[in-house]
Amino acid sequence: MYGNKEIISYFQTNNILAHKLDHAISAVSQQVAEQLKTIGLGATRALYYTSCFTDEYHDICHKQKTEDIRFKNGIIYLLQHGNVAHDMLKIYFEEIFKYKVPDQLERIKQMLMAVNIHIAASSLTNAGFAMATASFVAAGMNLSLELSALAGRRAGGVVGAIGIYGVVQKAADSAHRLQIQYPAYYSALYMQQLEMMYFLIEPLFERAEAYRARWDSDDGIADIIMRMIR
Repeated sequence: MYGNKEIISYFQTNNILAHKLDHAISAVSQQVAEQLKTIGLGATRALYYTSCFTDEYHDICHKQKTEDIRFKNGIIYLLQHGNVAHDMLKIYFEEIFKYKVPDQLERIKQMLMAVNIHIAASSLTNAGFAMATASFVAAGMNLSLELSALAGRRAGGVVGAIGIYGVVQKAADSAHRLQIQYPAYYSALYMQQLEMMYFLIEPLFERAEAYRARWDSDDGIADIIMRMIR
């Protein structure tokens, strides 16, 4: 594979990665169909790398190499900071609370309290409420990821490498969807080199219809938070 053996060896030989990820993400068994899908995505991604010397695939290859680097940077961030889901959620809530005045934050808080959701914000500043809400949502999350593809535990050689590329492709596809659905949030994650980790929380965002927060009312934002928690 063209120019990207480093990312494969990084995941397969760095044993601490597997141990750290085990604590950061609750790994669950995936269906065989999902594993095959991941391998298929990886095979397609690898196929593009074999064509990197041809002019017509130059842009694709450059894009994929950039995604690989940013995916690895996201993993490094996870290792250094731990709860990457919490950090991405904090960035999200900072984005949607950015222009809220204290009265609006109080209204959202009261609507949540009415359904027995108590956000323990020390103050109703935008940053404080964003941090408290992110912590509350993150505490109830159950992230899942097939770690064998990342850490190379069960699959070795070519299959293991393709599995890794499949995970990277999933991350890239997820980041691309976010860029279209919520450009401001994508940009905020990109600034922190976290957009390639968004695939970890994408199911939560889809279930809660979190993308509509940018134009939704205070009532609608409260409803999104409820959906995230329940």
